[in-house]
Amino acid sequence: MGLILILVGAIILVACSFTGNVNNNSILGGAAAVIVIGLITYIAINKRIAD
Repeated sequence: MGLILILVGAIILVACSFTGNVNNNSILGGAAAVIVIGLITYIAINKRIAD
Protein backbone atom coordinates (compact mmCIF):
# COMPACT_ATOMS: atom_id res chain seq x y z
CA MET A 1 0.00 0.00 0.00
CA GLY A 2 2.73 2.44 0.98
CA LEU A 3 4.87 1.65 -2.05
CA ILE A 4 1.89 2.14 -4.35
CA LEU A 5 1.28 5.62 -2.91
CA ILE A 6 4.96 6.50 -3.28
CA LEU A 7 4.94 5.36 -6.91
CA VAL A 8 1.74 7.29 -7.66
CA GLY A 9 3.28 10.47 -6.24
CA ALA A 10 6.48 9.93 -8.20
CA ILE A 11 4.54 9.32 -11.43
CA ILE A 12 2.58 12.54 -10.89
CA LEU A 13 5.82 14.49 -10.40
CA VAL A 14 7.44 12.95 -13.49
CA ALA A 15 4.32 13.66 -15.55
CA CYS A 16 4.36 17.29 -14.40
CA SER A 17 8.01 17.53 -15.38
CA PHE A 18 7.38 16.17 -18.89
CA THR A 19 4.35 18.39 -19.50
CA GLY A 20 6.12 21.48 -18.17
CA ASN A 21 3.44 22.04 -15.54
CA VAL A 22 5.92 22.74 -12.74
CA ASN A 23 4.37 26.02 -11.58
CA ASN A 24 1.14 24.48 -10.26
CA ASN A 25 1.69 24.32 -6.51
CA SER A 26 -1.49 22.36 -5.81
CA ILE A 27 -0.41 19.46 -8.02
CA LEU A 28 3.17 19.48 -6.75
CA GLY A 29 2.09 19.79 -3.12
CA GLY A 30 -0.49 17.05 -3.54
CA ALA A 31 2.07 14.72 -5.08
CA ALA A 32 4.52 15.47 -2.27
CA ALA A 33 1.78 14.80 0.29
CA VAL A 34 0.95 11.47 -1.38
CA ILE A 35 4.64 10.49 -1.20
CA VAL A 36 4.89 11.43 2.50
CA ILE A 37 1.66 9.55 3.33
CA GLY A 38 3.01 6.57 1.40
CA LEU A 39 6.26 6.62 3.38
CA ILE A 40 4.40 6.82 6.69
CA THR A 41 2.09 3.97 5.65
CA TYR A 42 5.03 1.86 4.50
CA ILE A 43 6.88 2.37 7.80
CA ALA A 44 3.76 1.69 9.89
CA ILE A 45 2.88 -1.52 8.04
CA ASN A 46 6.45 -2.83 8.20
CA LYS A 47 6.69 -2.01 11.91
CA ARG A 48 3.43 -3.87 12.53
CA ILE A 49 4.71 -6.90 10.57
CA ALA A 50 8.01 -6.89 12.50
CA ASP A 51 6.23 -6.83 15.88
